[in-house]
Amino acid sequence: MTRSSPGRHVAAAGQKGLALFVALIVLVAMSLAGIALVRSVDTATLIAGNIAFRQSATTSGDAGVEAARAWLIANNGSTLQDDRSGDGYYATSQDALDLTGNRTPGDTADDVGWDGAGAVAPKCLVADNAGNTSCYVIHRLCNTAGPLSGATCSTQQAAKGGSSLGAMRPMTTDQERSWSDAATLAYYRVTVRIAGPRNNTSFIQAFILI
Repeated sequence: MTRSSPGRHVAAAGQKGLALFVALIVLVAMSLAGIALVRSVDTATLIAGNIAFRQSATTSGDAGVEAARAWLIANNGSTLQDDRSGDGYYATSQDALDLTGNRTPGDTADDVGWDGAGAVAPKCLVADNAGNTSCYVIHRLCNTAGPLSGATCSTQQAAKGGSSLGAMRPMTTDQERSWSDAATLAYYRVTVRIAGPRNNTSFIQAFILI
């Protein structure tokens, strides 16, 4: 009859225990690697989604700027001397206004009412095919309402259409430049807020000279 040595049983049991311990460590390491991979994929998906939204929002924001520009051109003249809140237009720059709502969070008294609560009402367009809704406000860069004045507004001189201002003259002619045929143009600031279908928001701003 063959008898086994007690020492061999102890060694075999110790090896099995060590193998189980190593297997548990490997299992934990694989689990952590799997979790890290899932988080990495989620982060990449989130980044891709944000980039796609920004691209879509930029396109929608451009439509808002173009709508504001078209309104300014159509109403150029005495209409622009006073506020037209129903059209999102304001004849002064309103520098104290919190355009994004981030300067004084929790206080809507100086906000644009992008979501309905605020001191200034924007003009909102119909949502586009991507589900983005663009709203804009137009500010004439003037300190006071009323007729356009270079003393109170940011302006620039430009030649009137059909005038001879800036036309080439013979080099032998020595004449002073005259701005009698010039027009005074005003600067307007257009701020557009784009609200996406996933509750994402983006802002763009443009300056228009008309």
